[in-house]
Amino acid sequence: MDTKYSSHAAGTIETKSWDEKTWEGQPWNEVSGAKLTRASVTAAFQGDIEGESRQEWLMSYRSDVSADFVGLERVTGQIGGRTGSFVLQHNGTYENGKLQSTCLVVPGSGTGDLHRLRGQGSYTFEGQHGDPTHYTLDFDFE
Repeated sequence: MDTKYSSHAAGTIETKSWDEKTWEGQPWNEVSGAKLTRASVTAAFQGDIEGESRQEWLMSYRSDVSADFVGLERVTGQIGGRTGSFVLQHNGTYENGKLQSTCLVVPGSGTGDLHRLRGQGSYTFEGQHGDPTHYTLDFDFE
């Protein structure tokens, strides 16, 4: 990703709800070993992005509880003084209590004042359940 963007956003994300189940419908934490899961999540953004998001994640856990995941997230709020919504596409890993994800604004997904938003960023998390996730997003408008 060699694209240069004119603006940078950073802040934290607080998870509001997390509903994760195996593909067979069992609670994710009641099944040991390797498994496939899906999580529906809501979250709140603070910092340079202010707003809320709805996220859908697909995860492939290994027997050591590390995982690879992909996801889509619709963010509704304000960024760069503009209001609307946009979709982020994620690809990441979770290992040894650390989450790392790269994300890309899905082209054409912006609404309202964000209809021409484009960008890429990252999510990182390290800590205990309930600690915030940190985000960055480099962006501009077409």
